[in-house]
Amino acid sequence: MSNASGRSAIVTGASSGIGRAVALELAKAGWRLGLVGRDEARLADVARSCGGDVSTVACDMRDTSAFAGFVERFGGVDLYVSNHGILDGRRDGEVVESGDVAGDVLAINLTSAVAALHVVLPGMQARRKGQIALVSSLAGLSPLPDAPAYSASKAGLVMYGLSLREALQGSGVGVSVCCPGYVATPMGGEHLGNRPHEITDEDAARRIVKNALANKRLFGFPAPLWPMALFSLLIPEGMLRLFNGDLRFTVKKR
Repeated sequence: MSNASGRSAIVTGASSGIGRAVALELAKAGWRLGLVGRDEARLADVARSCGGDVSTVACDMRDTSAFAGFVERFGGVDLYVSNHGILDGRRDGEVVESGDVAGDVLAINLTSAVAALHVVLPGMQARRKGQIALVSSLAGLSPLPDAPAYSASKAGLVMYGLSLREALQGSGVGVSVCCPGYVATPMGGEHLGNRPHEITDEDAARRIVKNALANKRLFGFPAPLWPMALFSLLIPEGMLRLFNGDLRFTVKKR
């Protein structure tokens, strides 16, 4: 990756997993970084690993005012990677996730993501430059029966991002939507079930950064899960159930 010294990025969900790997990937190229996460100690460790010019804030992304204060202090943002989120769904012994679980997942993964995006967007519009990367999931294209709210939240990010991209055409602000499959992360460890074609968080980060900086509209990985997810809503329900049968899971209780 070419040197990006002088350019700045904010990454949410940066204290572990994909967010941490994205931060490290950008740090190697000399980006000035703003890192957001819930765990202050882990966030500080990521900042030390990145080195260079790094600012951090530990906050719950549902606290939009806290995030807005951080963005104001940070200054201009060239790249915004919206990566925060939780995985939750059906617990062992349940047929379907609870209403409380569904509400929390939607509030964190979708509602707070959209609210935070609109904290960063006005500055990009004013400068007529910037790139937004929304990290969704293959579950946003191929719904998971064991995690309906998670699937809905990720589908919402896909549609919001693609709609926003069209709305911003010609403005100088780009929007890319990323749909990863199974990635080896601490959050992934809460998924108790088969995880085919799992990749490392470093591999996922490289793909996210590369495609976002190229302003790719919609991309996902790994193969062969990506093309299968794209066609999942078009294939017969019985065939989909056959495919999903090996992917059923429960979520570890916190």
